[in-house]
Amino acid sequence: MQGDQQQFFSGQSYPQQPGYNVGFAPQPAVAPGFHPSAFAPSPEAAGYAPYDAESTTAKGFDFSDQSIRRGFIKKVYSILTVQLAITFTFVTVVMLHKPTRRVVQESVPLFWIAFIVMFVALIGISCCGEMRRKAPMNFILLGLFTLAESFLVAVVSAQYDADVVMIALGITAVICLGLTLFAFQTKYDFTMMGGFLFCVVLVFFMFGLIAIFFEGTVITLIYSALGALIFSMYLVYDTQIMLGGEHKYSISPEEYVFAALSLYLDVINIFLHILRIVAVSRR
Repeated sequence: MQGDQQQFFSGQSYPQQPGYNVGFAPQPAVAPGFHPSAFAPSPEAAGYAPYDAESTTAKGFDFSDQSIRRGFIKKVYSILTVQLAITFTFVTVVMLHKPTRRVVQESVPLFWIAFIVMFVALIGISCCGEMRRKAPMNFILLGLFTLAESFLVAVVSAQYDADVVMIALGITAVICLGLTLFAFQTKYDFTMMGGFLFCVVLVFFMFGLIAIFFEGTVITLIYSALGALIFSMYLVYDTQIMLGGEHKYSISPEEYVFAALSLYLDVINIFLHILRIVAVSRR
């Protein structure tokens, strides 16, 4: 951890912030959502630095050059687009091809293999700073994570009708687009909410564990609505962390894989919670 701090900062000390968010798709059916923020590095280790209004640069690295900013954002959204394309290609194939859907629904070993691969890749990206910053290892880990996560999302989607999945996908697209535009335009700084969001996720996780023992339409709707709200807030937070500029905290341009992963998981978690809301509402 100290090595990460020395790479991004030059002898300055900043207050520790709670872990940066990384999450993954909840297990199918009734399993509570989970957000493994405990595995993520601190903001300093991930390349975050307080913004210095006087120098118009983020302390610890020069992020004021507009070409660097545009290149970083372009790279992050390019990676994110590929990730989402892969994921929803998996979902589309499973929904439209019945033999594949049957295999996905009945293959328990494949589910656990994908889960283990996803979890290991997640730990590698979140905890190993050198691995996630150096190509091609960072792209290998991200690719493995995306493929495994895509399979898990397809497993969840296979439990619902195609029209329910399409409705949830449309709603998710509208929400994510609106929140992204809001994050780009608003004067409110959400980058200071890392500690608050971390606490909310822990409470949400405990609520999910309790909800397992009290299944029902009402508690499912409450749980999914809270999940969609929390990860919507995370989407704004992660977007502003990536933008830098006048926000209090920003992320290093070297952390494009970490930034893309965070945005990807925000979108996937919003989709999964919206999917359950739509499915329960149509019963």
